[in-house]
Amino acid sequence: MLLTYQECIDKFGSDYKIKKEIADGMLFMKEKGIYSTKRNSSEIDVIMLKYPKAVYTGRSAFYYHSLTDVIPDHYYLATRRTDTRIRDSRIRQSFVKDDIFEAGISQMQYNNSQIRIYNIERMLIELMRFKAKFPMDYYKEIIQNYRRLSFDMDFGLVEEYAAMFNNGARLMDMIQMEVL
Repeated sequence: MLLTYQECIDKFGSDYKIKKEIADGMLFMKEKGIYSTKRNSSEIDVIMLKYPKAVYTGRSAFYYHSLTDVIPDHYYLATRRTDTRIRDSRIRQSFVKDDIFEAGISQMQYNNSQIRIYNIERMLIELMRFKAKFPMDYYKEIIQNYRRLSFDMDFGLVEEYAAMFNNGARLMDMIQMEVL
């Protein structure tokens, strides 16, 4: 179980008692301000605790949704434009307008971790929007996996997400040609 510094203060009472728990091996410091009751804890859990408003997107989301087998080099997170910059070398942050940030956020269980992630319909729109930024073989692998999933997807939701963007009609045309 992961705890913030404030949660540790509430649970143990003081900074001295927290340090005593660490010395006794009952509590483990993962990062500054992040503690765990287990020796080993997932880095994904640490990132979700540290940045609770962030949403997994991009290469991370494609990997977690099993649309690719390429493990991302970084954690790709989306935040609102008004949020502060994340200064962490493990994370690649993208800033999203407030009116489109909430669309498609879902909770997902990944390796015993509860994460906030964009759903596969929203990620299809993101794939089309940023097609030029991905290597062609990576893009083709994801498109092939979307073709396999196409019967399980809610394309009404895809159209709804596409309509939020100025080039929504072009995005839908690309989806029609590539996926359907």
